[in-house]
Amino acid sequence: MQDPLFLVTLALCAALVGAFAGFLAGLLGVGGGIVIVPMLYMALGLLDVDESVRMHTAVATSLATLIPTAWNSMRSHRAKGAVDDQFLRSWGPWILTGACVGILLGGGAKPAVLTAVFGLVALVVAIHMAVVSGEARVADRLPEGAARIPMAVGIGGFSAIMGIGGGTLAVPLLTLFNYPIRRAIGTSSAVGLIVGIPGAIGFAIAGWGVPDRLPWSLGYVSLVGFIMLAPTQTLMAPVGARLAHAIPQAAMRRVFAAFLAIVSLRMLWSAFG
Repeated sequence: MQDPLFLVTLALCAALVGAFAGFLAGLLGVGGGIVIVPMLYMALGLLDVDESVRMHTAVATSLATLIPTAWNSMRSHRAKGAVDDQFLRSWGPWILTGACVGILLGGGAKPAVLTAVFGLVALVVAIHMAVVSGEARVADRLPEGAARIPMAVGIGGFSAIMGIGGGTLAVPLLTLFNYPIRRAIGTSSAVGLIVGIPGAIGFAIAGWGVPDRLPWSLGYVSLVGFIMLAPTQTLMAPVGARLAHAIPQAAMRRVFAAFLAIVSLRMLWSAFG
């Protein structure tokens, strides 16, 4: 895998994955990681990367890309007053705790376990997007006190294990508790930083010296993938956002839900097949 042709092909694949993820993130308001991880995992398979490091590399590299994209997104949302600092002070430490637990579990997990977790949770997300209305509510306000801890830890833990930011899990969960959608999206960008920074560091440490990892990598984090994913994702997100106003959102969400369901089932087949 030291072949320059391999590195060039990896860079091109990462750039395409980043562009696709950024476009969908802008179009549908979903986190880019939910697209980056499965698409990068499949791309690494086509490049004949060893299965023992394939899923870990996809998760770790996605977590690294969260850092610049979540930072830029948070700055933009904060300027519009859409980042809830009170929520972050109350929930942030528990989200971070969950992320650390997810890193410890995910960094040492077998590839099939990591793939299965992603496939199962992504399938739940796909079903939610397809059948649950944006107006659906389970309560009029967020849980408080000790009741908020399992939800916060779950958001951080599953996000770290799956290599995704706050948008995929935090936004739908918060809106189910009557949390304003715009503030949920803005605040989830900060959640992406809470997960992404320790996540990238943790997976870099967990993959340090592991055989068959990609060249030009820090542990499981592919530097080539990071360098190509982050800018193309950032570049294409505004394109998707502009197009979002011209395409019926309900129909697009169902199309994406179908796409995500197919990808999820493919990953579950890879884990259990």
